[in-house]
Amino acid sequence: MTDAPMLEVNDLAVQFDFGGVAIQALHDVSFSVGKGRILGIVGESGSGKSLTAKSIMGMLPEAGRVSNGSIRLDGRDLVEVPETELRQMRGRDLAMVFQDPQAALNPVKTIGWQIVEALVVHGMPKAKARARALELLRQVGIPDPETRIDEFPHQFSGGMRQRAVIAIAIANSSPLIIADEPTTALDVTIQAQVLRLLAKLRADLGVTVILITHDMGVVAELCDDVVVMYGGRVVERGTVEAIFDAPQHPYTRALLASMPRIEGARGRELAAIPGSTPDLSRLPSGCAYHPRCALAEDMCARKVPPLEPIPERPENTSACLVAQRDGRLPPEGEGASAASARPDRPETEAAPILQVEDLRVDFGSKRRFFSRTAPFYAVDGVSLTVRPGETVGLVGESGCGKTTVSRAIVGVNPIASGRVSVDGRDVTSFDGPATALVRDQVQYVFQDPYASLNPRLTIRQILNEALERRRLSAEAREEECARLMKLVGLDRHYLDRYPKAFSGGQRQRIGIARALAVQPKVLICDEPVSALDVSIQAQVINILADLRDRLGLAVLFIAHDLAVVRHLSDRVAVMYLGRIVEEGPAEEIYAAPRHPYTAVLMASTPKPVPQPGAMASKTILEGDPPDPRNPPSGCRFRTRCPIGPLVHPDRTICEREDPALSGDRSHKAACHFPQDTTQTTEMRERMPS
Repeated sequence: MTDAPMLEVNDLAVQFDFGGVAIQALHDVSFSVGKGRILGIVGESGSGKSLTAKSIMGMLPEAGRVSNGSIRLDGRDLVEVPETELRQMRGRDLAMVFQDPQAALNPVKTIGWQIVEALVVHGMPKAKARARALELLRQVGIPDPETRIDEFPHQFSGGMRQRAVIAIAIANSSPLIIADEPTTALDVTIQAQVLRLLAKLRADLGVTVILITHDMGVVAELCDDVVVMYGGRVVERGTVEAIFDAPQHPYTRALLASMPRIEGARGRELAAIPGSTPDLSRLPSGCAYHPRCALAEDMCARKVPPLEPIPERPENTSACLVAQRDGRLPPEGEGASAASARPDRPETEAAPILQVEDLRVDFGSKRRFFSRTAPFYAVDGVSLTVRPGETVGLVGESGCGKTTVSRAIVGVNPIASGRVSVDGRDVTSFDGPATALVRDQVQYVFQDPYASLNPRLTIRQILNEALERRRLSAEAREEECARLMKLVGLDRHYLDRYPKAFSGGQRQRIGIARALAVQPKVLICDEPVSALDVSIQAQVINILADLRDRLGLAVLFIAHDLAVVRHLSDRVAVMYLGRIVEEGPAEEIYAAPRHPYTAVLMASTPKPVPQPGAMASKTILEGDPPDPRNPPSGCRFRTRCPIGPLVHPDRTICEREDPALSGDRSHKAACHFPQDTTQTTEMRERMPS
């Protein structure tokens, strides 16, 4: 590995031509990547990150073209390369890993066929290609590659699909890989596996990586260098250590401040960045960030700042007029929206407004002509309570049953056994009166706000649909629409717009306003911020916390991001394979987890603190959860447990006996050896691969 540039991008400008009107989307983008290094490109959605990657790959949309600048790969300008030759270079000299592996893979072709195709089109004989495909699957950590090579994408988990896409990217020994948000849709455990794989490819093969992401924690743990983009420009550039130690652009500082953290003070209001990213076709004058910047001065609206080293921090190259004039940015408190402390939240002893007891949801049992298929329980004996004014976080990997629990609570998934009570009334039957009660008292905020809003209705019509349940007059409904919009921080003038006119964060606010329209007592939030940028995520989290405190709402908050859950939750329940394996106050669980699964989830969460070699040494959970149709005997976690029989063969109790959820009154765990959970990191190093 050397510092010699593998890729140099100089003064790159990209233009789109629509009906004779030219719109410039990228402006003077410049950076370089040394051979064998990992460069992180960060910024909110709409900042130009993916457009930069597509420019490098020569994959711009039909109306787009590079209007200025150069892109040199090992000294050769890709802008000048003919399309026929560039097509040959893709996969051989540079390759791309896309955000959604399901969309990137052909669903009707086997994984092996798709890897073999990538080899054959670049000249490898078909007779040798299958052996090379098997080697690649082993290299990216696919278990049992001899069997898996003939399986289809739908038979792979999300993490395995992403590994397969990476195998295709490195099939022809491409020295440069561009990974565009490769872990955004993945659980924290699978994300850690994929990121470690990228670090291993760099270490073993000397691969150069450009990682596009909005997760500053991922950048801190994996990358060597950082490029921060905003409004189609590079606004800051430098090494990871320099950027995280003392960012010299207000936007970089604000991105870092808006991140919820898995350690440190909790319950404070996140320092959200006001507003949203500008449209690349209608940028503000001067510095594009100045309308949202706490340090903006008159000169910022008049002059576009050049990208220059900062006098007192020459290791940081920043496009900030204030930092360039004063030698560095002012002290931290002046550079970003300040985080304010919320009032203390005393523990509530009120009766639960939502109570779930021994809930079971059967996804397998079906009646045939002369028989009935065996049941399997996606949720198997879950109990939890939520009190007024309280947030309970429900966490775990995809497929553990979190969403199934929430859908059973509102009557979408049929309940096989157990009991659900709302405001002291049993609603398990979901007959007419029970269903009406749930609709009035419990409301749902979905993961994808765009899919949950009717695109043919205006926001006024969407809110009015919900308000009809309260039988308000037309005049009262109009006033209530305005009040709801104000409640979630939106202007009443937006009521006549359609969902497509809003950003992702604004659409999620509208989803929250619709949920509040019926004046519920319980909000169920199912991954409400997982698809949002960190800055917009902070705005939505602050709104949820404020509404909970002001309205006394009970909130069941489902997520796989443990930092977000820690920030917002009073109590936390951790699910694995259909069961709760740990439950207790958030402070206690995060300070001293009693179940190894919880401990590994926390260890897998990226932290925005640069630590050389962190990705290679951190504790991560290998493999995927077992099939819920055939769970392991005894403890369901034992097949992946870092303190169980895999490390201690004498701990046969884990194979024989299913541990009960036990402990003190407030903090319980389903583990035979909870006292050993603190040894998770040490044990993980001795686990068989």
